[in-house]
Amino acid sequence: MMMNRRFFLLGSAAFLSACAQSKWAPDEAVMKAAYHDPGPPSITLITAINNRNGQGGHSALLINASQRVLFDPAGTWWHRTVPERNDVLYGITPTMWKFYTDYHARKTYHVVLQTKEVTPEVAEEARRLVEANGAVPKAHCAYATSGILRRLPGFESLPRTYFPHKLMAAFARLPGVKTEKIYQDDGDNNKALLAAQQNMPVGAN
Repeated sequence: MMMNRRFFLLGSAAFLSACAQSKWAPDEAVMKAAYHDPGPPSITLITAINNRNGQGGHSALLINASQRVLFDPAGTWWHRTVPERNDVLYGITPTMWKFYTDYHARKTYHVVLQTKEVTPEVAEEARRLVEANGAVPKAHCAYATSGILRRLPGFESLPRTYFPHKLMAAFARLPGVKTEKIYQDDGDNNKALLAAQQNMPVGAN
């Protein structure tokens, strides 16, 4: 019985890995899109929270290092000007960042942004870790995000969890965290918004 269970778990892990969708933008596109934000080095935990039951629907990380990147594990947001490599999105300008948060905040979900300033070295290590992580299977966003964070100095106390709201609660207990919440009353059809964003002005950034 124990052996059967072990084979089942191994098979499930292999199945989940196969479900991860790998993307790899060319070097030229990534270099062209690179955006440096003038703010201090920081890591922002992004959590989409269900307005009906308070449960978490998604976890992601905004990393402000030598360039600003978005780790959006198994995420569904994209933009024609934003290159992606295995759930790491490049060229997160202020316009793209607003597009991303607008996409997730709607009448059924609000977005919680928890930002912690870090040293340039920690920010670069976070960027390196997400770039090396690989594509993430669906329903593993918080598990992947918490796994990255726990490997960084100052974040070791965070739990490894599958639940975005539990990761959010633990992140809030870290010293120096600043929290912002985004509420919008847009309808649930964020696919229509995503399509519209492709034709909106992207600005100079």
